[in-house]
Amino acid sequence: MVVTAFGPHFEKGFKKIKNQALKTQVKKQIAKIINNPEVGKPMMHARKGTRELYIAPFRLSYAYIKAENKIIFLGLYHKDEQ
Repeated sequence: MVVTAFGPHFEKGFKKIKNQALKTQVKKQIAKIINNPEVGKPMMHARKGTRELYIAPFRLSYAYIKAENKIIFLGLYHKDEQ
């Protein structure tokens, strides 16, 4: 079983979403990540070790620690605010 944790930036970004359809889509993508943690695009350079999944117009950033079998959801932010 994969252990999940949610960072403060993720929680703050998720609370800002007013559209219920978009919130449902984010929840579906979280379930998809839990089932297959390596589904997201691996990041490079300063963000190495993290992955991102695009949920228009947002990006869901997370880190998968394979040794601990743990997923940490780092942030949910607008694509233009990178």
